Parts: sequence; C-alpha cells; structure tokens
Amino acid sequence: MTYKIAVVGDKDSILPFKMIGFEIFDAKTSQVARQTIDQLAQDDYGIIYVTESLAQEIPETLERYRSQAVPAVILIPNYKGSLGLGMQNIQDNVEKAIGQNIL
Repeated sequence: MTYKIAVVGDKDSILPFKMIGFEIFDAKTSQVARQTIDQLAQDDYGIIYVTESLAQEIPETLERYRSQAVPAVILIPNYKGSLGLGMQNIQDNVEKAIGQNIL
C-alpha cells in the first residue's frame, strides 16, 4: 500500500512543503486541526507533519495516534522557530525503546 504525506499547520509554515510534493492543510484553529488530522488518518496518510505550535493546542489528538504505526505524526517547527516539542518527543521515544536517554 502506498501512503501519502501531509503537513498541517499555519499557512506561512507549511507552504514550502507544497513545493516538494507534500499535501498541505492550513489549520487556523485547534478544532480544524483535530478534524483535519482525524480525516487524514482515515484517508491513508502514512505521515502527518504537524507544526509544534499547533500540536501544543491538541495534545489529546496527537496522543491518540502516538501508539499507532500509521499514521506517524511528526512535530516540526513553524516559521518562528522550534519550541523543542519535536525533539522532546524523539527523546521520549528513544528512552522508552532503550530504557535511557542516549541523546
């Protein structure tokens, strides 16, 4: 099965991803973001990139997909810079898999 890749966030942060072929979804509110991510998960998207600033507003939605292999929800910085959430998420997963933080 072939999966698609999507990017969800504010327009200024996600527009460059369109140039490399990803489908982009502008989410102006947390409610729109929740609905968009849930719909993308149902529509065979294998990877969903979400801006950190938006992810901060919808932790319960992201938690729902954390233990699933598909879709992989990956946090990325927005155009203003990183909040450190994406790196913290990676560190937490490494620590869970290995038993200690090696990063």
